Amino acid sequence: MTGIQVNGRCIDEDAILREMQYHPAENVAAARRAAAEWLVIRALLLDRAHALGIDEADESAAVQAVIDREVDIPEPAEAECRRYYDNNPARFSSPDLVEAAHILLAAAPDDEAQRDRAEAQAGELIDTLSGTPERFGELARAHSACDSKHNDGRLGQLSRGDTVPEMETFLFNLEEGQLSPIPVKTRYGLHVVRVDKRVSGRLLPYETVADKVADYLKEASWRRAFRQYVQLLAGDARISGFDIAAADSPLVQ
Repeated sequence: MTGIQVNGRCIDEDAILREMQYHPAENVAAARRAAAEWLVIRALLLDRAHALGIDEADESAAVQAVIDREVDIPEPAEAECRRYYDNNPARFSSPDLVEAAHILLAAAPDDEAQRDRAEAQAGELIDTLSGTPERFGELARAHSACDSKHNDGRLGQLSRGDTVPEMETFLFNLEEGQLSPIPVKTRYGLHVVRVDKRVSGRLLPYETVADKVADYLKEASWRRAFRQYVQLLAGDARISGFDIAAADSPLVQ
């Protein structure tokens, strides 16, 4: 991405590399493109500021002045907010919760022999607990490598995201009082897992999330409007060295 020009304004490699720190991404190429794209957009906005006669000593202030003047987003209507709320109940529900306990048999992820031994021991514990479930606390205190052993292996109340994904898959699929029939493998080792209680999430009343709904819709509208506005600017600009979508109509959807 070298040799980018916007209406004769040059965006060099050093500028892109400096900007990359503000655009975290899953890889360097994605961060590089995001940085270059923002510098192109910034150049378009600065040119627009000049055309509008916006005289700001600070370029960032000039960019913001253009956005404030020309990207206007109306407040979402009540009917629109309620419709979004009705159509997206999962977004506005309290989280599912579980109360669980476990016995951790620690094993390093790269030690195959240790993991095999831990898996065999976990299987033996599951067999024992299947016949004598009341011994869970006793066995946790005796064998678990987790501090929860001091509380009979109890992990307390958990929601999605509180544990590693491998554990979560089991926790939110077991029934109340159910012991996992197989050991659960995670990066920490092998786990014997029991779910003690489940609390399903419930839809929160509209009144308690109305502001959140409105903020979400306004943010989504702003992003669409800003992208369309940039496309319009790009459609009237001379850009080389970078491919940015350009609009040829003011009615961009």
